[in-house]
Amino acid sequence: MSHVSTPQPTESDAPSRGDGGGDGQGAERGRAGGRRIGRKILLGLAVLVIAAGGTGYWLYSGLDGNIKGIDLDKAIGDDRPAKLPTSGQNILILGSDSRAGANAALKTGHVSGARSDTALVMHIPEGRKKAVAISIPRDTLVTRPECTKADGSKVPSAKRVMFNSVYSQVGSACVVKTVEKISGIRMDHYMEIDFAGFKDLVDAIGGVTVTVDEDIHDTSSGLDLTAGTHRLDGAQSLEFVRTRHGIGDGSDLGRIGLQQQFMTALLTEIKEQDLLGSPAKTFEIADSLTQALTTDSDLASLRSLARFGQSMNGVDPSTMETIMLPVSYDRIDPNRVVAAEPQASTLWKALRTDSVIPESAKKSPATGGTS
Repeated sequence: MSHVSTPQPTESDAPSRGDGGGDGQGAERGRAGGRRIGRKILLGLAVLVIAAGGTGYWLYSGLDGNIKGIDLDKAIGDDRPAKLPTSGQNILILGSDSRAGANAALKTGHVSGARSDTALVMHIPEGRKKAVAISIPRDTLVTRPECTKADGSKVPSAKRVMFNSVYSQVGSACVVKTVEKISGIRMDHYMEIDFAGFKDLVDAIGGVTVTVDEDIHDTSSGLDLTAGTHRLDGAQSLEFVRTRHGIGDGSDLGRIGLQQQFMTALLTEIKEQDLLGSPAKTFEIADSLTQALTTDSDLASLRSLARFGQSMNGVDPSTMETIMLPVSYDRIDPNRVVAAEPQASTLWKALRTDSVIPESAKKSPATGGTS
C-alpha cells in the first residue's frame, strides 16, 4: 500500500474484499468534520464576531444557523452505557454522502440514498493531551440494536447487519447507539460532515499536501498520482480518500490506512495556518464547515463548538494515534469482516478505562498485522 506522509486524505466507497457490497463512498469529511475541526477555527471566529459588532453578529448568526443538531438523549433514550469517571471524552465522527444537493455534482458513483462510509471513535483521555482515533470498517457485520427513526417508528434489532447500512436504513442516532452497544462506551458527542463539505473545507484551507512512495492509478476513484509529493485540492482529496483499487489488495481495509493518514495531515494543516490573522479566510472555512456539519444538540452552536474546541487546545494532531478496529474476514461471507476477538474487546476496554492500549489489541487478522 502506498504510504502517505504527513498530509493525506481519507474517504471511500467500496466493500471489504471484492465488490459484494457496493454502497457509498466514504467521507473523510466525516473525519475532517469530526476532527474537532471546529477547534481553533470556530474559537477564532467567535472572537472575531464579538469584536466586529453589528455586521459580525449578522455573520455569526448566519454561521450559527448553518449547524444542524440532533438530540441524542431523546433519539436514543436511556438505553445507553453509563458515563464513567475515567473515560475521558469520546466523540463519534461520521462522514456522510447523501448523493443530493451539492453532493450530486460530485463523482460519487452509481449509488442512490445516503451512506456513512467513514466512522471514527475519537477518544481524548483525561488531561486532553493525546487523542486516539478508532476506525470502524464500513463492511463490518454488527448487531444493530432496536432503534427509533426520525419519524418515531421503531426498527427492530437485527444481527449480521453491515455497519455502513445502519445510517442509510435507520439514521445517525442509530449509528451512535450501535457504536455504543458494540464498544460499551457512551459517546459524549457526535459530529458528521457531508461529502461536499469535505471538498469545500479542503479548498477553503488552500489544499492539503500528500506524499506517496509509488504511483497510484485508480480508475474507480479517478485518482492518478505519480510517486512523490502533491498538493491536492478538494476534488482530488476526495479521490484520494476513496481510493482502494490502486493500493494494496484493493480492499476497503487498505483504504482506511490512507484515510487515517489524511486525517492527521488535514488537522496539522489547519493548525499551522494563521486563521486569526486572516478574518476572511477564517469566515470562508467556518462557513464551508458549518454548512456541512451536523452535531449532537449540545454542540450545535458556534459558542458550544468554540468552548469545546478550546478544551481541546492541548491535543496535538501529530501525536494522535490512529487504529483500525481489529477485524477478521467473515467465515460465511468473505466480502465482509467481523470484529476480531479478543483484540476488539481489549481495545474497547482500554478506551473505557482510559488506559494504555496493549499492542496485542491493535493486531487485525484481516490485514495480517497491526491495524
